Amino acid sequence: MSDAIDCARDGVSCHGALMSREDTLALVQRLVDAARRRDVPQLMECYGDEAVASSPVFGDVRGRAAIAGTWERLFSTLADIHIEVSDVLIDGNRTAVLASVGITDRKGWFGLPPTGSAIAYRLVIMLTLADGKIVRDERIYDSAGVLERLEKARIDKELRTAADVQRALLSRTVHRNRFYESVGDSLPCRAIGGDFFEFVELPSGSVGVAMGDVAGKGPPAALLAAMLQGMFASEAPIAGSPAATLARINRLLIRREVESRFATLVYGVLSADGAFVYSNAGHNAPALLAAGGIRRLTTGGPILGAFLDATFEEETLYVQRGHTVVMFTDGVTEARDARGEELGEDRLMACLRANAGSPPAVLLSRIFAAVRDFGAGADQADDITVTVTQYG
Repeated sequence: MSDAIDCARDGVSCHGALMSREDTLALVQRLVDAARRRDVPQLMECYGDEAVASSPVFGDVRGRAAIAGTWERLFSTLADIHIEVSDVLIDGNRTAVLASVGITDRKGWFGLPPTGSAIAYRLVIMLTLADGKIVRDERIYDSAGVLERLEKARIDKELRTAADVQRALLSRTVHRNRFYESVGDSLPCRAIGGDFFEFVELPSGSVGVAMGDVAGKGPPAALLAAMLQGMFASEAPIAGSPAATLARINRLLIRREVESRFATLVYGVLSADGAFVYSNAGHNAPALLAAGGIRRLTTGGPILGAFLDATFEEETLYVQRGHTVVMFTDGVTEARDARGEELGEDRLMACLRANAGSPPAVLLSRIFAAVRDFGAGADQADDITVTVTQYG
């Protein structure tokens, strides 16, 4: 190989002796150290006067001042930049710096809105060297990977916001008055879920308790669940009985012409005299824990969203002090262990029997503990939602 090189690219003259490997590595180290310190003047000491820099973001720029502008924009756009060099490959006057970059996306990148999230991507810097300086700097980003990560970060941020809104919509505090106490909780299998529950004080002085489970998972199911929850909250105080309320919500849902609109819903009304009136639209049958054992509440009709003129039956029971109604979604009974076996109805009912005399908050926590202990080591495949309402 000749001791001199003569290359011309983009009008850049590269006459000069080849740098030794040690000098090349030292130049690369100075470049990386200055970038880590965000020290633009020191960075510019590594470049020749007429150097050219090329990247997918900035295009081609010529001269130290223009190259300095690309570094300044990079540092101002990407906070907390962290560069780790994994390898340096040297071939004559050409050097490839393989690195990974970690940044916090605070001001937006690649034309996308800022996410505020940490992003990591791969970067290759191809350097052409002459007379101890960089005469050409080609920055090759993992553009597809960066865009994918930025988009994922944006979606994750939106999902976190949606999850906060969904948590705010759920009646998570304890509800009680002189004749009842109700508690509930929901654990989505993703950031947001398709289950919901609601407690509503009715004009009659009674309390309404509802639980729904929308077909599907993720954002579409969560949006439909929020819509159904809103329908219930507005219709329950005026629609009358549970059966009439379910029929009205069913018609409203179908007339909205939502493509994926199927859901189960159970709704019960508890009065001060112990009357409990309920109707079940295809939902898991709630359990009534009474002195004589457990009774399942199955009276009702089809799932919501299937038939415009669907009608629903309702049943009236009279509960006594200490009797408890437990509503739950199929994420409870279909929770699986590491071997793929489901928790099932029998195990859930055994848990309810063992804790039948517990206060609502205690019973709720023990149901979730039973599901958690059973599924230890297995991923949660469905939303898990439970409410406990006790008369007395």
